[in-house]
Amino acid sequence: MGESKVVSESQVIMTELVLPSHTNQLGTVFGGKIMSWIDIAAAISAQRHAGKPVVTASIDGLDFIAPAQLGWVVNLKASVNRVFNTSMEVGVRVDSENPITGENYHTATAYLTFVALDSHKRPTIIRQVEPETEKQKIRFEKAENRRELRLKRKDLTRS
Repeated sequence: MGESKVVSESQVIMTELVLPSHTNQLGTVFGGKIMSWIDIAAAISAQRHAGKPVVTASIDGLDFIAPAQLGWVVNLKASVNRVFNTSMEVGVRVDSENPITGENYHTATAYLTFVALDSHKRPTIIRQVEPETEKQKIRFEKAENRRELRLKRKDLTRS
């Protein structure tokens, strides 16, 4: 596999406007809509890093923290935290913004695992990722712990 890539080369910033079709009876965005946006932002980041098609293998650690209201702006930031072999963890932070007041709210955080595919749609080796900042180095280290938990959970569901 080619040279490694730094985290910033695959970062994604995605912005969505909360429309009436995205909301529930309380006027807040459906959790499933946030999940869909998370998956899209993370997939773009993973594909940008791998330079190959990718598929979502798991979504875990998805925590909803605050609702996003009708008419608000939702900002998603995604980046590759760590590469393992044929898989990689992508972290996504979701913030919502009230465009009238300018207030921002941490809305959700998620960790997703993607697998890169070769031309035969089989898993393929991914170039490594190099963290650049202290925060990225911490995410890189913590990604290993989350991977161990994912693998244990996977083993338990097969038992």
